[in-house]
Amino acid sequence: MDTSQLRALFTKPYGAPAPTEQQWRDAYSETVVFEDPTQKQQGLEAYLAAQEGLLRRCDDVFLEPGAIAIDGNTAFVEWTMGLKIKGIEFIYPGATRLLFNDSGKIVDHRDYFDFVGPTFEPVPVVGNFVRWLYKRFVN
Repeated sequence: MDTSQLRALFTKPYGAPAPTEQQWRDAYSETVVFEDPTQKQQGLEAYLAAQEGLLRRCDDVFLEPGAIAIDGNTAFVEWTMGLKIKGIEFIYPGATRLLFNDSGKIVDHRDYFDFVGPTFEPVPVVGNFVRWLYKRFVN
């Protein structure tokens, strides 16, 4: 898989359809391991269910790639993801590390992003607490 293929896989404007099941199947191994800050899934069917679940929970989703680096069987994709849920937009900057098998299919997909801050900062009352917590323990 090259950078243009990864850029296409990691691009979804608001209002545009997500990759089709066949596009996922073409890119991912049947034994893929997927992990992000909220879950760990094993197998292509579990990965597909996780993607479908995200799309079902949201009013709309966007994904925009930034820098992409490939070295041997490893790739990193920097991205920004937006989720619109019940009139609130949540923006998550992050990165993905992908490992490829000898056939070029993704066998390991690991997303890295801050889930807590972008999820709870826009929520009244809770957002103030999250900002206070970050200032207290992170800064």
